[in-house]
Amino acid sequence: MATRPDTDDYLSLFLNDVPLMDVRAPVEFTKGSFPCAINAPLMNDEERRRVGICYKEKGQDQAIELGHQLVSGDIKSQRLEAWKRFAAQHPEGYLFCFRGGLRSRLTQQWIKEAGIDYPLVKGGYKALRRFLIDSLEAQIAEGQFRVLSGKTGTGKTRVLQQLPNPVDLEGLANHRGSSFGRQVTPQPSQIDFENRLAVAMLKAHHHIGGPIYLEDESRLVGRCALPETLKNRMGEAPLLILERPLSDRIQIIREDYVEGMLADYLGRDGEQAGWINFRDYLLSALDRIRKRLGGERHQHLRNLMEDALDHQHDSGETDRHDRWIQALLQDYYDPMYDYQLGQKEGRILVRGEPEELLDWASHSGCA
Repeated sequence: MATRPDTDDYLSLFLNDVPLMDVRAPVEFTKGSFPCAINAPLMNDEERRRVGICYKEKGQDQAIELGHQLVSGDIKSQRLEAWKRFAAQHPEGYLFCFRGGLRSRLTQQWIKEAGIDYPLVKGGYKALRRFLIDSLEAQIAEGQFRVLSGKTGTGKTRVLQQLPNPVDLEGLANHRGSSFGRQVTPQPSQIDFENRLAVAMLKAHHHIGGPIYLEDESRLVGRCALPETLKNRMGEAPLLILERPLSDRIQIIREDYVEGMLADYLGRDGEQAGWINFRDYLLSALDRIRKRLGGERHQHLRNLMEDALDHQHDSGETDRHDRWIQALLQDYYDPMYDYQLGQKEGRILVRGEPEELLDWASHSGCA
């Protein structure tokens, strides 16, 4: 492998999805890393803990000596093989530790002794994270935004992805942004969400340009919090209002939250456990808004949902779900949306069905 220099061109790394090998401990990686990073640690969590204690009590030299003792023999060979495999699979990649210091230098040295020159990221995780924090705040302060709004079930995410320069906040957070929004795979950590958002904003600015389209969201998308500065900018941005007939909205809700979610649960958990977990997902989502619905309305909707689930389980048909979906939309989500929209009337640029909004976006000079 030809020698490549170490890099501090953080922008290029993120814009080009350059593979990154994070040699920090798993606990550090889990707390937060980057979209194109994989964890191939120099030390596991326990080894890192012991070395850290030694460093505090006895100093750097003895901590380094302990680290070499802990990562030796078969353990060292296994980790070296993982690094070599990453280097072979990603010859354009880089490695990093927390500050671009001892751990990444040692990893780099051991890989080199095995015959592979592999570069590192100068400044490591700390410098990469600082770059993303600063760039995200700059993008939020300087960027132009358009916000796609619409009633529940209008398929905003589907339309957003067809707009000229979208950033999908729900996709980045792996959550649909409501009580029913949980996915079968977990949400990212808050730091991972912020890093994903910063990278998406960089790509929207550098690869496409022009106004960035976002879906109307509350501050929390599941448990991922939008930056306060972004939420404030979104609260002032011009609006595109997506409209669809009620029958279309019911169908979209059924496709996304009933048929699609069941398929996801079955794919993850198998037939029996998947059905049980899917059923629990729907009922639990409804139960989470019980106080806002009121006891009587909640119980009525729960009865409709349980009947639809029983019918689906016995027949495979999903049409009975339309009854609770329609009632929930008309009696709960729509009045709430109408009230909120009433506070935003002066910001509306255009309203209409998907084709009208997409046509407007492509011809408005904002694309």
